[in-house]
Amino acid sequence: MRTIRIIEHVSLDGVIQGPGGPEEDPANGFNHGGWAFPHHDAEGGAAIGKAQGTGFDLLLGRKTYDIFGSYWPKQAGPLADSLNGAKKFVATHRPESLDWGPVEPLGLDIAAGIARVKQAGGPDLIVWGSSTLTPLLIAEGLADEVVLLVFPVMIGRGKRIFSDVAAASELKLLSSKATPSGVVISTYKPAGPMRTGSFSEEPA
Repeated sequence: MRTIRIIEHVSLDGVIQGPGGPEEDPANGFNHGGWAFPHHDAEGGAAIGKAQGTGFDLLLGRKTYDIFGSYWPKQAGPLADSLNGAKKFVATHRPESLDWGPVEPLGLDIAAGIARVKQAGGPDLIVWGSSTLTPLLIAEGLADEVVLLVFPVMIGRGKRIFSDVAAASELKLLSSKATPSGVVISTYKPAGPMRTGSFSEEPA
């Protein structure tokens, strides 16, 4: 069975849109593209490389697939080679228009499609940049790890990692470290439904 690992660049207020540069998402009215770049350092890059690994497939929402597909084929270097060569499993209602390959649509039932791909075995599945897939994966018990790179910026408007329709749940912290540039890298494991309680119930 494959491991599904979610890796996200996140602002302090939860925005994940356009971290890599203004050219990643120019068509969606987002004016702060490239907000992660000034805080990128060697330690953060190494953490991303370790989390992503050298052999992986990609699990992408359609918008992220289109953004990546318009950007990465024009780039060069080890990361571009890895992303371009990875098989992409895509949540889409327009499978006939998938042209950045190798690629396979997940089908109409996205959760069932992801479960099928996970059960089939193969390299780790890496999720980047999808505010739609991330809460679904956690709610369906399909995500194995969530790696958040939290940047010391507040953006305001933008696509967020968790929408207000995400199911209430808990994540167990596996590790956390800060880079010299102030990015906090935390790895979590989904830990089931959220518990509640009251401080008034604590013994005096």
